[in-house]
Amino acid sequence: MKRLIAVILITLSVSTFAQNKAKSLLNEVSEKVKNYDNISLDFKYALENQSENIKQETKGDVVMQGDKYRLNILGVTRLFDGNKLYTISTEDEEVTISSDSEDEIDAITPSKMLSFYEDGYTYKLDITQNINGRKIQYVKLTPIDSNSEIKSILLGIDAQTKNIYNLIQIGKNGTKTTLTVNSFKTNIPLSKTLFTFDANKYKDYYINKLD
Repeated sequence: MKRLIAVILITLSVSTFAQNKAKSLLNEVSEKVKNYDNISLDFKYALENQSENIKQETKGDVVMQGDKYRLNILGVTRLFDGNKLYTISTEDEEVTISSDSEDEIDAITPSKMLSFYEDGYTYKLDITQNINGRKIQYVKLTPIDSNSEIKSILLGIDAQTKNIYNLIQIGKNGTKTTLTVNSFKTNIPLSKTLFTFDANKYKDYYINKLD
């Protein structure tokens, strides 16, 4: 019995230590992100579901400043000015205007992409990989909400820079979504109108107001 108790205590101690290390690493990432005036990312986005025979890859870019962001992906621009979200499709010549979608339960939106893990997840250290000479430490996050459509998330963090390298999200439906950061720039000069929707540029577009 004493041996069993000792094994349990050691297991709990190791688990607690690992969780504390994961928390410490995530805190370092969070503090760095909060100290940047703005962040500009170029990334690769991949979606795969083997059972549905789905595999898609595309590239995109996003500029973030506080809650504001400008995201370009799949020919669509998503512009959030801190109050309204403008989804601009040049192919359809349509602009959809909606309220902030930040409170969607499972939505990892651009302005939350580098801080979403601060609430709603348990976490622990996972594997370490050497990718192109960079040491990437993964942290596994599991939603606390059992009704979440997300099964788990692996967050890859560059051990040297403490910047996020990639995010691998596994859905309960078997869908695997991977976002890999190709370039990470901070505190760059930004146009004062970067996050402002200019209606004059879209006079011939169909305006779809959801609110």
